[in-house]
Amino acid sequence: MAQASIKEVAEIAGVSIATVSRCINNPSQVRERTRIKVQRAILATGYSPNTIAQSFRRGRTNIIMVVVPSIGDPFFTQVMMGIRSVVAEHNYSIIISETNFNTMSAEEVGAMMVSRQADGFILLASIFPFGNEVLARAEKRSQPVVIGCETISASLADIPSVHIDNVAAAQEATNYLISRGHGKIAFMSGHKTSLLTKDRESGYRAAMDKAELTIESGWVVEGKLSIEGAGKACAHLLNHPDRPTAIFCANDEMAIGCIHEVKNQGLSVPQDISVMGFDDIRYASMMEPALTTVAQPARQIGERVAARLFKAIETGNQPNNQPVILPHELIIRQSVAAPRS
Repeated sequence: MAQASIKEVAEIAGVSIATVSRCINNPSQVRERTRIKVQRAILATGYSPNTIAQSFRRGRTNIIMVVVPSIGDPFFTQVMMGIRSVVAEHNYSIIISETNFNTMSAEEVGAMMVSRQADGFILLASIFPFGNEVLARAEKRSQPVVIGCETISASLADIPSVHIDNVAAAQEATNYLISRGHGKIAFMSGHKTSLLTKDRESGYRAAMDKAELTIESGWVVEGKLSIEGAGKACAHLLNHPDRPTAIFCANDEMAIGCIHEVKNQGLSVPQDISVMGFDDIRYASMMEPALTTVAQPARQIGERVAARLFKAIETGNQPNNQPVILPHELIIRQSVAAPRS
């Protein structure tokens, strides 16, 4: 079958050849609507740039692609350090695709797989609506995919992964708050459309249900996994008619934003309200008060994800889809105390 040409891609997308070239080499210079049209055309035709196709004929590109929610997130920075250490040992390069917590279409991800043609893919965020067609394309080209860190959607259940048991970790964190005497516990999640913190919310709800504690309407809020988003969500909780005595945040950045907002409103942590985080980023122990949180072995996750990927690249076989579950640890510091009588 003849290799699709850039001209065919341009015709299908209804743009110029120059625009297709810019979409491949400098996508930030192209409007999103145009970029999506070109990516769909690339996916439909299976087009690959000549230079990359030539490297494939030699057998390898010596490139892997890492899809990450946010490069600036301290947790993912540590995961990337683990990935980079393994990648360096294999003399490979990394292409990083940052989603900035936005939902990407299956066509966009598929286009990246086809047009970039890396030797393998690491997904540090499973927030995308991946379709079977996209995954089939990767498998057809013998491009291994490994997921790191977070919840796996039903469509990705057969893809190998490395992560902690997020449900069990969140249950343990919630149970600790309950053991300190808290019955009014709120939960701060990520984006509503994201799977990133879904298991953590499930663990929180399971612990509350087992303890026969009520989750009042308005106690589960969306903090957008950011300090700024957490500030707004925390303000909502502090103004709730039945104000919770503890807030369990699904990541440490939100916990930091939450503590800041509590202080802004003239209250104190943990005297007036306790705050629990998740991830144990490097700033957690330096907070005032120091943050009680759940520690994930971030760098080890990165190392194990990359090691699984390279084993698949070297053997030519898709990696075993059995998930690797790494241990978590509850880190008790000063941001949680018993509620006031």
